Amino acid sequence: MWKKIGKILLKILLIFIAITVLMTIVYRWVNPPITPLMVIRAVSDDYPIKKKWIPIEDMPQSLLNCVVASEDNFFLSHYGIDFGAVEKAIEYNKKHKKTRGASTVSQQTAKNVFLWQGRTWVRKGFEVYFTFLIETFWSKERIMEVYLNVIEMGRGVYGIEAAARNHFGKEATKLTPYQSALIVASFPNPLRYNPANPSGYLTRRANAILALSQKMPKVKFDDKTIEKAKERHEKHIKNKKR
Repeated sequence: MWKKIGKILLKILLIFIAITVLMTIVYRWVNPPITPLMVIRAVSDDYPIKKKWIPIEDMPQSLLNCVVASEDNFFLSHYGIDFGAVEKAIEYNKKHKKTRGASTVSQQTAKNVFLWQGRTWVRKGFEVYFTFLIETFWSKERIMEVYLNVIEMGRGVYGIEAAARNHFGKEATKLTPYQSALIVASFPNPLRYNPANPSGYLTRRANAILALSQKMPKVKFDDKTIEKAKERHEKHIKNKKR
C-alpha cells in the first residue's frame, strides 16, 4: 500500500514540476494573461481588473531606478534571494513588533504570477521554488517587465500603465521621476496608499526613494552593467565580512 501511495505521490510531483517548468518557459515570451490575485480580488472583493501591458522599453528610466532603490538594491546581481537582506530582516524582527520582509523583485514576481497572498510556510516554499524557475529561465529584464505589469497598484489596478492612467491620467512613459517615486512608495500597501493624493508618510518615502535612486547607477540590462553590479555586490559582501 505504501509503495502504491509513494508511486502516486511521485507521479503527482513529476507532473507538477513538468507543468510549472513549461508554464515558466512559456511566460518567458508570452505575457501572463491573468494572475491568481486578480481572480481572488475580482471574486472576493468585486474589484474590476484594470490592466494594460507595456514593454519595458516604454517604462521611464526613473521608474526602474526607483524600483531597485526601494525594493531590491541588488536585483541585477543576486540569483533570486538576497541572503544579506534576509539576515537583516531576521535581526530587525527580533527587536521590533512590526515585522520587515526581505523579498526580492524576483520573489515578488514569482508570488504575483503564480501564487496567492499570505505568509504561510507552504506558500513561502512555493515562492522559493518559482523564484528559482524564473531566475533560471527568464532574464533579469523579463523579470522586471513582468513584475511591473502584474503588480497590484490599487483597487483593481494592476501594472504600471494602469497605475499611471488611474492615478495621474497619463501614460506610464510620461510619468515624471517624482510620480514614479510616489507609485513605487505605495508598493508595500497599494490598497491603503494613494499616489495621486499622498499622505505625509508617502511623500517622505517617495522623496527618500527618489534621492537614493539618483545616487545609484542607472538600471540597465546589458551584460556589462550586470557584470559591474555583480562586482559591486561581491565587494559589499567582502566589506561586511571584515
